[in-house]
Amino acid sequence: MSLETKVMDELKNAMRAKDEAALRSLRAIKAAIIIEKTAEGANGEISEATELKMLQKMAKQRRDSLDIFVKQNREDLAAKEREELAIIEKFLPQQMSADELRTEVKAIIDQLGAKSPADMGKVMGVASKQLAGKTDGKAISEMVKQLLA
Repeated sequence: MSLETKVMDELKNAMRAKDEAALRSLRAIKAAIIIEKTAEGANGEISEATELKMLQKMAKQRRDSLDIFVKQNREDLAAKEREELAIIEKFLPQQMSADELRTEVKAIIDQLGAKSPADMGKVMGVASKQLAGKTDGKAISEMVKQLLA
């Protein structure tokens, strides 16, 4: 089942339940799907990889906004971002734990023979491709820095 179909089913359920937070989030996802489908060269179809990137981007935007709102003591706005983030994360694959990430990054570092922070670019290139969708790029970067230091 495509992401669009899943979102539409959830949207119908949210309408029946009169769940404003879910409606807001699902409509945002639906709008992003439509934008991607009508983008130049998309031919009305988007791949699963594109869907995944789109959802990750939306989740990252919500996390960044949440951080800002928390720092500014705007709990009303932070609560909305938390609600939307929870809905978006339902459509993302299970994220890796810090221990799993450490293990994967160590394996990549050993595989490439990286020794110093100067090798970070090589490691990040491989890690970003292998761990796409499983964790955030920022988390990968921090783990690589930590392990190469």
